[in-house]
Amino acid sequence: MEKAIDLAEAIEQPCPVTAQPLIESSEDASLVKAARDGDRTAFGGLYDRYARIVHGILLSRVPPGEVDDLVQDVFLVALRRLHTLRDAEAFGGWLAAIARNRARDYHRRPSAGEELPEDTAGTDAGQTEAWAVLAAIRGLPEAYRETLILRLVEGMTGPEIAARTGLTPGSVRVNLHRGIQQLREKLGKRYDP
Repeated sequence: MEKAIDLAEAIEQPCPVTAQPLIESSEDASLVKAARDGDRTAFGGLYDRYARIVHGILLSRVPPGEVDDLVQDVFLVALRRLHTLRDAEAFGGWLAAIARNRARDYHRRPSAGEELPEDTAGTDAGQTEAWAVLAAIRGLPEAYRETLILRLVEGMTGPEIAARTGLTPGSVRVNLHRGIQQLREKLGKRYDP
């Protein structure tokens, strides 16, 4: 996985999301069709393209320590249900829906025990600040939370988020703009535009 963006620094910077949208749906459709025919390498290609999206969606909804296992669960479900996908070009939105449903399922199951705090092992100040920002993001409305995690944690651009989640570029722009505003307010960092 690529290096994540410094969260504290990222919320202070403007979020450019006006770049040209990615043209990947035909490549994704080819990979989906090959994966349906049993090509595991093609499914691996889909995993490589969409793992950050799934990770970000899950990170916005479940405890960080559970995310990696749930990412694997989402892709296993997708592999098993790939034959049910009607439109191969809609893979990103379909996979995002599976990830959201898996997060809901996680919260429905009974808790096995109490989770250890994130700072148990001892962290540096940067990690502590990053956890505080993540906690603040997770306190935002769902639409903003997901797009902010994908942008600030997963390091994706606005057009990438739109192309891979099925959201419109305009929705992503609005969600990022409003989410950053609310995040700044929540963290007590008010800036003039």
